[in-house]
Amino acid sequence: MDQKTPPAEAARLNSAGMQALRAQSFAEAERLFVEAVSHDSAASALWRNVAAARRAQGNDAGELQALEAAIGVDRLDFLAWLRKAELHQRRSEDAKALEAWQAALQLAAQMGEVPPAVDNALSVGRTFVANSMARIASAVEAELQPVQHAMDETEKRRSGAFVDLALGRRRTFFNQCEGLYYPFLPADEFFDRRHFTWMPDIEAATADIREELLSLLADPGDALRPYVRMDSGIPDNKWSSLDHSLDWGACFLWEYGKPNLPVLDRCPKTAAALAALPSAHIPGRSPSAFFSLLKPHTHIPAHTGVTNTRAIIHLPLIVPEGCGFRVGDETREWREGEAFAFDDTIEHEAWNNSDDLRAVLIFDVWNPHLTVAEQELIIRYYTAADATGLNPAN
Repeated sequence: MDQKTPPAEAARLNSAGMQALRAQSFAEAERLFVEAVSHDSAASALWRNVAAARRAQGNDAGELQALEAAIGVDRLDFLAWLRKAELHQRRSEDAKALEAWQAALQLAAQMGEVPPAVDNALSVGRTFVANSMARIASAVEAELQPVQHAMDETEKRRSGAFVDLALGRRRTFFNQCEGLYYPFLPADEFFDRRHFTWMPDIEAATADIREELLSLLADPGDALRPYVRMDSGIPDNKWSSLDHSLDWGACFLWEYGKPNLPVLDRCPKTAAALAALPSAHIPGRSPSAFFSLLKPHTHIPAHTGVTNTRAIIHLPLIVPEGCGFRVGDETREWREGEAFAFDDTIEHEAWNNSDDLRAVLIFDVWNPHLTVAEQELIIRYYTAADATGLNPAN
C-alpha cells in the first residue's frame, strides 16, 4: 500500500470536516474528524479539530479526551493547552485550569506576537493565573506568619525567598565570578547584617565621611576619574556609554590593595574608619575602597564581579529620591547612613533617576561565610601563585 495514501485521505476528511463545522453540522464534523484521525493519529491538529466539534456540541468529556490526545502527540501544542485551560476553567476545575494555563502561557512566551483573538484568550489566562496565585499566597502567608514572626533575620530572608520562588514571584540567581570562585559558599544576594558587628561604628562616621567627600569634590584634581575605563579595541558593549565618562565617577582611597595616599591624606576620618575594618589584605588584590559617584539620570547596567570570597559594603552618603539598587531578585533603596553588604558575583545594577548626584562609599571585606583558616588559605594561595609571575591579575 502507498504509505502516502492515509495522510492524503486524512487531509480530505479534515477538509470536509471543516466545511461541516462552518455549516454548524457539528455531529457530522465530529464524524469526519474522527475518521481523519483514524488515518493519521499522530497529527495533533486533527485531534484539536475533534475537540472543537465536540466543544460545539457541549461534550466536555469528549473534548477533554481529544485535547489530551493532541497533547499526548505533541507536548508543545500551544492551542491544545489553551483549549484545555479554557475547558477546565469553564468547568470550575481550578487546579487543573491553573496547570494548563501556566503551560499555555509558558509556550506563548516563546512565540512572539500572536493574533488578537489568541491574545485576548491569553489575557483571560493571565488574570486567572494571577488571581489563583494570589489565593495560594494568601493562604500560605496566613499559615506561615506565626512561624516567620519568630524567625531571625537569616531565616526570614531565606524562607521568604523560598515562598516567593515556590509562588513564581522571583527568580533564582547564581554566582558568576569573573575571577576566583570559592565553592560551597551560600549564593545569597544580600548578606545578613548580623555578620558585620562593626557596621554601627562606620555608620556613626557617616557625617564626617560625607563632609570629607564634599571637601574633596570641591577640588578633586586627579582624584576623580571615570570608574569604567575600557582598553582600546574593545567592541561596543553594555559599558560603552559609561566608558571614560564621569557619569559614573570614582575617588579611590584603596585600589586592589594599594593605598591612594593623596586621597587618604585629604580624608583622614574616612581613612581611620576604613583602617578599623576587618578587611582582606592581599597585595595587588584587596582591599578596595572608593567614593562611587553617580550623576543624575545614569544607569549602571546589570553585571557581576570578580570573586565570591568578598562581601561588598555600601555606605550611602548622598541619596536623592529616585535612586535604587538591585542584587539578584531583591531591590533596595539606599538610605543615607545605613550600610548594607551584598555578594557582587550575583547579577546587580544601580540607577539614579533623580536630578542630583548620588554618592556612596564602597569597600570590600571578607565573605562572612569564610572561616579564619579559609581566609589564611586564600591569602597563601595568592602569595604562592603570584610569586610565580604567571598568575592572572584576577
